[in-house]
Amino acid sequence: MMTVDQRPTRGLAILALGNQIKRIDGSTYKVKSQSNGGSYLVVRNGEGWSCDCPDHKFRRVTCKHIHSVLFSLTLRNSIITSQDIIPRTDESAPEECAYCHSEKIVKRGVRKNKRGLTQIYWCKACKRRFVVDLGFSKMKCSPQVITASLDLYFKGISLRKITDHLKQFHGVTVNCSTVLRWIQRYVALMKEYADKLTPDASGTWHADETTINVNGKYQWLWNLMDRDTRFLISSRLTQTRREHEATNLFLEAQRTTGVVPNTLVTDGLLSYQAAYDQTFAKRQVRHIRSPRFIDKTNNNIIERLHGTIKDRTKVMRGLDGTESSSNLIEGLKIDYNFIRPHMTLKGKTPAEAAGLPSLGKNKWRTLIEQSVEAKDPKETPTQIWRRRTIEGTIRRYLEGEGNGVTAKWVVKQIEYLRNNGMTEAELRAILSKFNNPTLLAFLD
Repeated sequence: MMTVDQRPTRGLAILALGNQIKRIDGSTYKVKSQSNGGSYLVVRNGEGWSCDCPDHKFRRVTCKHIHSVLFSLTLRNSIITSQDIIPRTDESAPEECAYCHSEKIVKRGVRKNKRGLTQIYWCKACKRRFVVDLGFSKMKCSPQVITASLDLYFKGISLRKITDHLKQFHGVTVNCSTVLRWIQRYVALMKEYADKLTPDASGTWHADETTINVNGKYQWLWNLMDRDTRFLISSRLTQTRREHEATNLFLEAQRTTGVVPNTLVTDGLLSYQAAYDQTFAKRQVRHIRSPRFIDKTNNNIIERLHGTIKDRTKVMRGLDGTESSSNLIEGLKIDYNFIRPHMTLKGKTPAEAAGLPSLGKNKWRTLIEQSVEAKDPKETPTQIWRRRTIEGTIRRYLEGEGNGVTAKWVVKQIEYLRNNGMTEAELRAILSKFNNPTLLAFLD
């Protein structure tokens, strides 16, 4: 008697439960396990799919988790893409509450505005409503419009031309100052996330500096790049190019990668030699100074980078101020490392060549979403109350005993908060904010 494969039926049952499938990117999905409380990764490999569950791993069959993802994709593609019915984002439902991290969440209504429909969720544990915040939840324009603006800006298009493009091809009317605020907001968000990543650097680093027009005065832009991956490790904008500026460039690169190079290539600037003597000389790092254009080891790759940067600043006819200049430089660094594919890397971005995960088709959006997910979770009302309680007590203690707060009172306050669920890590983090090492003694 021929048996019927029940895996497609089980996959459909997983989809029907809701909140079981989470989309990581266009080719990766996380499906909750129906037995052990964990989850499995379902990944598209070319034309096929793979899953790390035992059924697929050992039997090499299309498991129920793969079937559930296929059904989910079929359902999504069958939806009429009208602005009145399409959801605000195409991500799956969250796995936990945004506030208390409980899994007891249900859908409770939708919110409609200019961007379309937004699903609202309600937590049965903390009795609070929330929406999926992936960096765009409180924005009036869609993620496609915002990320298109970012991409056009760092490709060299002016703000006014970007607004004209959005009006013609997206039907969105925004002011050029709005686009600038998008750039400043998301560059700061992505910088915070990118600074925590550790690229796999090779043994040869290239350093060089160039001039940038800032408010009518020339400042120095220092860059340090890895040779094999073309990853821009360190970038700094300074008013001078003295020894301490080059030293900070080398130290920042060392903190970013966690290693020291085998070879350092620079021009003949004396500041590089002095900074090398203070940082890398004792590590037996080879220093190549003033290489010629025809030499086997030259500085051409970082000179080409400076040409790319000048292409962008040329459109702006210089930068307005130090703050906006730093924001632009950080944005150019993110665009160069994570967004732009490199011909010498066979179409990869420097970040991918340095071992960092691929960002998929819309790299700007994926990077923003990852930056939001990597941020610290939101505090619950109870956590806010506990934090403000101990912070107020510490401030009064540091102002002097004339305020009625003694060391004995601080110890009792800490013991009270411990009994009300405050962890040692939370207490240590709060006390460390005051930059007073003696306060940590209260935890003992």
